[in-house]
Amino acid sequence: MKIRALVLDDNAQVRNAISDLLKYRGYEVYEFFDPSVCPVYLERDCPCEHEYACADIIITDIDMPNVTGFEFIENQKKRSCKVENIAMISGAWTRDSREQAERLGCEIFYKPFEFNSFTVWLDECEKRIKPNRKLSDWFKQKEKGSSVR
Repeated sequence: MKIRALVLDDNAQVRNAISDLLKYRGYEVYEFFDPSVCPVYLERDCPCEHEYACADIIITDIDMPNVTGFEFIENQKKRSCKVENIAMISGAWTRDSREQAERLGCEIFYKPFEFNSFTVWLDECEKRIKPNRKLSDWFKQKEKGSSVR
């Protein structure tokens, strides 16, 4: 089973660079320019069945219009999101924003992006991801226009 990642960033160049790197590594990638259009954000409750997760990794910018990366991650955590590997990226980290990201259990990356440290983090994530974990087929069903639940 491929590793699945969600990439959320309003900057198309950053989003595409991250997505291209993940795809090169063989990941299944779902990318969003705005967290408010991400299907898992739009659902009232977690759309994944109890033992399933929507993704293995979430990578989000913190400053985006409509919904910030913090709001997205906090929303997912309130819904008992099972994704354990979460990274936040920004070019404008403050002490408060770094502390907030750490409280949420997020890895922190600075823009401009250092791909070496990012790939080290991905290597660590890959070691933590259990080969027998269960990923929801919710995204694939959503893409096909199926009713999901």
